[in-house]
Amino acid sequence: MKQYIVFAFSFLMIGAVSAQSYKKPLVSAIKEKDLKQDMYELAADEFWGREAGTLDELKVSMWLANKAKEAGMQPAGDNGTYFQFFDMYRHQIIPQSTLKLGNQSLKIWDDFLVAEPVNAQIEGDVVYAGNAEPEDLAKLNLKGKVLAVNASDKNISKDMTLFVRRYPGFVRAKYYETAVSLGAKGIIFITDDISEKSWIEVWHQMTRGTYGGEGLREKITNNIPVLWLKRENVNWVKNNPKISLNLITESYKYPSVNIIGKIEGTDPKLKDEYVLISGHQDHDGIRHPVKNDTIYNGADDNASTCVAMLAMARSYKAQPSKRSILFVFHGAEERGLLGSRWHATHPVVPKEKIVAVLNGDMIGRNDNNEAALLGGNAPHKNSEELVKMAEDANNESTKFTYLKDWDSPNHSEYFYFRSDHLPYALQGIPAIFFTSVLHDQYHTPQDESENINFKKLYKMTEWMYRTSWKVANEKDRPTVIKNFTLER
Repeated sequence: MKQYIVFAFSFLMIGAVSAQSYKKPLVSAIKEKDLKQDMYELAADEFWGREAGTLDELKVSMWLANKAKEAGMQPAGDNGTYFQFFDMYRHQIIPQSTLKLGNQSLKIWDDFLVAEPVNAQIEGDVVYAGNAEPEDLAKLNLKGKVLAVNASDKNISKDMTLFVRRYPGFVRAKYYETAVSLGAKGIIFITDDISEKSWIEVWHQMTRGTYGGEGLREKITNNIPVLWLKRENVNWVKNNPKISLNLITESYKYPSVNIIGKIEGTDPKLKDEYVLISGHQDHDGIRHPVKNDTIYNGADDNASTCVAMLAMARSYKAQPSKRSILFVFHGAEERGLLGSRWHATHPVVPKEKIVAVLNGDMIGRNDNNEAALLGGNAPHKNSEELVKMAEDANNESTKFTYLKDWDSPNHSEYFYFRSDHLPYALQGIPAIFFTSVLHDQYHTPQDESENINFKKLYKMTEWMYRTSWKVANEKDRPTVIKNFTLER
């Protein structure tokens, strides 16, 4: 009898210890060596930069689905698979498009660039405005004519990454609305020093065209055409010649895909609710060479979060939480958040059952002790409880110093609006964004596995995991702040 009592007491004590340890996240299951191995595979040259809408994206999706299965996820995509396919659209100007200035016939992509795909037929006059600023254009008669103007960086902020690559877009934005309001039928920008440097970079994106999905660039715009001409050829427009322009745009439909898996919770009631952990699997493919490399591997952006998600899945498989965990590897993020836009409006589980979204993007670089939690501060914060859980998780272990300026609506990068948590926040779901922010190899071929800070990646993975564990086990789910709105 005595032995039986001792045995029973021991059994109860073991049960009590197990119950107590169950409440703690199983951080020990996250291994830096696993992060490194997965990273070197996912960001390898063999996937050719994982560009959305290509076979390379589909190849890496198969790799991810296999890794999700190995990590213990059950399929949660369409028809019992790991895949949720969606359509993306590509709008591209065809090579047969023509431009003639006076007697000079120009060759598309060699002599001139077209900023965005449009259909346009223009027979008329060019008005050369020289160095005019937007406020000077009202002095000109632009109605029914094409404005030609020298590009100018005046009043354009240079405090941002990839400024040279993005510069033509800023110049367009500077003049476009004014030109349209004055009746211009098109714009020709003459390159300055900065846009001369950007020509090789924007050439690739302009020849590719634009991409869209449901509700975003789904069709060709009715914008007026915007062309770029090198300043060495400015004489072609200086004398206000006649212009004959014929731009023809074709649209194509491509498949892209989200990879989705789940690990079921243990609580009889709460397991029907889901904590959504997300990242994006795609990157920029093959582009112009930088330092003799043309493969944009996207190790930090965003293989870093993908491998972190696999590590978290192994932890949840070894020790499930009360709520279920839904892992979504979004496709086509670099094309405009297309995968997250699709899943946010076509979720694989009822939308009201998604208690929170924890998104990561670029979590493997920069100082080991600094990180940003976007959506952690007003006006981007949409849930007090969710942010507190993330802050408590950080205080318990990782102890990052917050880079709060990156969450400011006045930050030049507008980074909050550039990752996959955004469509969910717009759907009224509590959402936060974990990041170690940008660096000088962002969107270059040098964003490779060898340049990842794996100590930092481990810490960021731990922070996301600890936060998700709190969300997945608390009795009460986080709520959305009343009357929360997002306006950029």
